[in-house]
Amino acid sequence: MSYIKEKFKAKADELGAEVKDLLKNHGTKKVGDVTVAQAYQGMRGITGLVTETSLLDANEGIRFRGYSIPELREHLPKAPGGAEPLPEGLFYLMLIGELPTEADVQNLSSVLGRRSHVPNHVFDAINALPLHTHPMTMFTVAVMALQTESVFAKAYAEGMNKKDYWSYMYEDTLNLIARLPRVAAYIYRRKYKNDQHIQPDGMLDWAANFAHMLGYEDEGFKELMRLYMVIHADHEGGNVSAHTTHLVGSALSDAYLSFAAGMNGLAGPLHGLANQEVIKWILDMKEELGGGVPTKEQIDAFVRKTLADGKVVPGYGHAVLRKTDPRFTAQQEFAKKHLASDELVQIVWRVYETVPGILGDLGKVKNPWPNVDAHSGALLLHYGLKEYEFYTVLFGVSRALGVLASLCWDRALGLSLERPKSVTTEWMKEFVEGKVDASAE
Repeated sequence: MSYIKEKFKAKADELGAEVKDLLKNHGTKKVGDVTVAQAYQGMRGITGLVTETSLLDANEGIRFRGYSIPELREHLPKAPGGAEPLPEGLFYLMLIGELPTEADVQNLSSVLGRRSHVPNHVFDAINALPLHTHPMTMFTVAVMALQTESVFAKAYAEGMNKKDYWSYMYEDTLNLIARLPRVAAYIYRRKYKNDQHIQPDGMLDWAANFAHMLGYEDEGFKELMRLYMVIHADHEGGNVSAHTTHLVGSALSDAYLSFAAGMNGLAGPLHGLANQEVIKWILDMKEELGGGVPTKEQIDAFVRKTLADGKVVPGYGHAVLRKTDPRFTAQQEFAKKHLASDELVQIVWRVYETVPGILGDLGKVKNPWPNVDAHSGALLLHYGLKEYEFYTVLFGVSRALGVLASLCWDRALGLSLERPKSVTTEWMKEFVEGKVDASAE
């Protein structure tokens, strides 16, 4: 280890011990309206954002403009012959605050189709990256390359009235949402399918066309993509991808810059990357146990071994939810309808029957129940999309619907530049000792 690195490690260990002591002895002490613990531990429980598009309830789960996932699956318009809601309808709901009609959704699908052209330089930017580059890195590079098309950035450079900010953000939002499936599918076909690309089909809805460009024509997979794009679209404003998009957007960055920043957050293992961690964990368990569907006793032993090794059981626990994630339930219902005999799906269900009890007994997490990531990989694998590194890109395409609708509202409401106050640990130590006054900051 180098001299500077060793010195940093020593300083970090020293400060880490001081922080641990602060939290142990003064964690509940208020610094203004928040506690010392909240300031250090991810701002949990602090209400400091306004997001119009959705609200997360600890027991009911996500509600989009007041509608639960089961209600969305019932009331949002569907493709002809389909049973799952169209993502275009959810975007309309988040943006307008009203359930769309069939005509509203058809109109939006047509608008997105007309705006879906991707400039060649975006593909060139993707092609310039080594083939081993993670798909999420390719995805964010592509979004940044698309930024050349920002009408907001162009209009701002030429000079525009603040009252018009929302209008240009709206145009960028629709353009970006329209182009993301083409970009994501290009990345998939380049990295995994020998650069054999598939042109879009203008007769298909947004999610079905995405499935088509990926190379999956099965109607079941198209239905899965419609459901997947709906349930992953938004999760109120405090999660990393939504908050980052909002934060960067508060600096008047355009939709492309803001969304790319959010996607870099989504790529983290504690956020969107978790869906690939789940499937890796299940496949590892299956291999270690010799294949087939393991018994509850075998799963119990593997889970306890995972925990004993200092690891987490991916797909279980949530920062807010205190019951089974309704997004998990929606995918479980889809699986029961379309692929109940799938071996991997049966393992997911058996893990669901086993893990919450173990985590609850051990007190490892406040919420021992599965989240959305616990099920999605098994469904994708069933239809042949086995490249689990790509799963977070699917998540990102979906998340665009919520965070960009929210960004339109940020501009329309003229929300301020986000700039919370921060302090140092030295300041915090002096505060708990009564040497400084928080109200003076």
